Amino acid sequence: MSFINYSAREINCKLVYYGPGLCGKTTNLQFIYTKTKEDAKGKMISLATETERTLFFDFLPLNLGSIRGFKTRFHLYTVPGQVFYDASRKLILKGVDGVCFVADSQEERMEANIESLDNLRYNLEEQGYNLDELPYVIQYNKRDLPNAMPIPALSEMLNPNRVPEYEAAAVDGTGVFETLKALAKQVLNELRKGST
Repeated sequence: MSFINYSAREINCKLVYYGPGLCGKTTNLQFIYTKTKEDAKGKMISLATETERTLFFDFLPLNLGSIRGFKTRFHLYTVPGQVFYDASRKLILKGVDGVCFVADSQEERMEANIESLDNLRYNLEEQGYNLDELPYVIQYNKRDLPNAMPIPALSEMLNPNRVPEYEAAAVDGTGVFETLKALAKQVLNELRKGST
């Protein structure tokens, strides 16, 4: 649910990167942050443990164009990957405009991917959202690893509805901006539909 700030003439949209622990959600946001011009981004807030796992969220406003004279600002969040932070995941999903599910391409992480995707659906439904009706993309991360599963196998297990899907290696930025642009475009199209 985008938030419109009439005095600042801004539409604020919330994009959430969701996925299992250590799949590359934070790495995506860090890459986006380092490659975005200073005047187009706000401050990134990152809360992590000694093991560098995200405990709460990363926050990154990005300005991308305007709709009917209103600037569009995207706020990018990650959820903690660990299941025991489920309350935080639910809180971060509140008011979401678009979701990027980051899947770990490694075969031994498939069960964690499926569990996280089921958890995403459940947490959205609890708040009155339906993943099939939201702007939504899937990113198959860690494509650079030798044990990465073939895309058709990943797609069959994680993308039965055939939403847009992207290959990535977030550690070097491969596919990171393509994924973000695809999700942002879906969100902007939804906003334009709502403003007509």
